Amino acid sequence: MKNTERLTADVLSSFGSTPDDRLRTLLRGLVEHLHAYFVENAVTGQEWQAAIDFLTQVGQACTEVRQEVILLSDVLGVSMLTEILNEDLQDSHATEATVLGPFHLTDSPRRELGDSIDEVMAGDPLIIEGRLTSTDGIPLSDGTIDVWQSDENGFYDVQVPDLQPQGNGRGFFQVDPDGRFWFRTVAPAPYPIPTDGPVGRLLAATKRHPFRPAHIHFILSAPGHRQLTTHVFMGDSPYLDSDAVFAVRDSLVVHKSVCDDEDLAAKCGVAVPFEVCRVDVVLERLETNQS
Repeated sequence: MKNTERLTADVLSSFGSTPDDRLRTLLRGLVEHLHAYFVENAVTGQEWQAAIDFLTQVGQACTEVRQEVILLSDVLGVSMLTEILNEDLQDSHATEATVLGPFHLTDSPRRELGDSIDEVMAGDPLIIEGRLTSTDGIPLSDGTIDVWQSDENGFYDVQVPDLQPQGNGRGFFQVDPDGRFWFRTVAPAPYPIPTDGPVGRLLAATKRHPFRPAHIHFILSAPGHRQLTTHVFMGDSPYLDSDAVFAVRDSLVVHKSVCDDEDLAAKCGVAVPFEVCRVDVVLERLETNQS
């Protein structure tokens, strides 16, 4: 047995008494793949020290309003891979999930249907309307929606606190008895993920662009249903085919249209005509996978 093989075997054996079966499986798999990677690529001590320094810098870059570890997971495709792997457990009729992203860092203010999540009112209004249902088509009258997005310049409130009040671009809504929801916002802009930290330096070293297409984040919940984390992506945005975090899914691309519905305009405090996006969401019943 080679020295490398003996070492790997010793490390794997050290986890043999781990009480939690799943933890033992994950640790052993990690060691096997990590050791194999080092052997296959003949990783030098200098290269491993550089990797340790990089990971240390990633952790040090995290603050209350910045999550560099999630950002690293995103740009390596690990966040999206996790979503895809877990789809095997989900009902195919449910709305597709995508990554959480690094900016869900503060509680969204509770708002009433029709309120604006845009407190600055600097851009043209965009109305989001839709309906929350179960996979059997039943409206989820007790559902809630947590939404957050960048402004028309591509910045989240936590990035520019001097320009946006805390909670701008965020809202927590209760749907109506028919599962419907509607609120006012502005069309988000495509934007670069933060590039002033170690993840940005990684992208620069690999000649990758840092841009994300314009999108709005949602977390949707209802009793008895699997919580869904997803986005909708603006269909007229650049970077739909090259999202820096690999999160675009065809089913989540939506398109703005011009609307002259005076009732909806009155509910949202806008004049007709106005731009609207339809966002219908289907949640999976928990019992689907409990047979």
